[in-house]
Amino acid sequence: MRYDAIVIGGSFAGLSAATYIARARRSVCIIDAGAPRNRFATHSHGFLAHDGSNPGAVLATARQQVAAYPTTTFMEGKAVRASGEVGAFSVKLESGEVVEGARLVLAYGIADELPDLPGLNERWGQSVIHCPYCHGFEFSDQRLGVLSMSPMSVHQAMLVAEWGPTTLYLNGDPRPDDGVLAELEKRGVAIEPKKVKALHGEGAQLSAIEFADGATAPIDALFVGPRNFPNSDIAHQLGCVIEQTPFGSIIRTDELKTTTVDGVYAAGDITRGAHSVTWACSDGVMAGVAVHRSLTFGAE
Repeated sequence: MRYDAIVIGGSFAGLSAATYIARARRSVCIIDAGAPRNRFATHSHGFLAHDGSNPGAVLATARQQVAAYPTTTFMEGKAVRASGEVGAFSVKLESGEVVEGARLVLAYGIADELPDLPGLNERWGQSVIHCPYCHGFEFSDQRLGVLSMSPMSVHQAMLVAEWGPTTLYLNGDPRPDDGVLAELEKRGVAIEPKKVKALHGEGAQLSAIEFADGATAPIDALFVGPRNFPNSDIAHQLGCVIEQTPFGSIIRTDELKTTTVDGVYAAGDITRGAHSVTWACSDGVMAGVAVHRSLTFGAE
């Protein structure tokens, strides 16, 4: 079957795009690998009317609602190849299945490149976190830390200090210059230069950070700013322009979420340097509306 649109990625951005395409009574196929970025978090915050909800439960409800539209089709699996041109795109799945469509929406998201630090992975999304707007309130006035990973970590420490007493763990990195140190001190950010060896705590909770010399310090939440990478190279295959940011690459889009390739749209984390569920949904809505208008006014 040939679809009006193929959406690669069935998380917040992809489902939002598919909802608007389906509500416009156009056929849409959603290809989903089932690995959303926020699957490690038990609660999602800042999403209107869903503050504190389990993101997996929100996605499950959204899937049911999108699937209720008669023009919607879901395909489980990973899209590995895409080619074609506006009006005639072809997407191949890892299983070998091939789907054809007139428009493409790329919403396959990103993954985080976490530091190789014992005790970190199992606490990611729980007490080792990235976004203070998403998780900072729950750790208000507790013992907070920021792990130095890039020049942006200093900025992150200054921001996190808004939520409570914060220590910047340099992890062996050079000390900031005097001007930056003065600004950190002004904001109440402490500096710990030692190399970090491991994180400790019960279950997903964090209670102590261990240094290379064997010393430990109490801590309740550690913020990190990891680099990330796209879950697919399909945008590159199609020839979309990719831009570099301090944390990884993003697909260039305009205000309509149109990429530099005619008929290809992109939404969500793969198009932004800053990430949130709300932005992902907003991007998806814009992409879905733009796809429908393209089909309506620019159809073959």
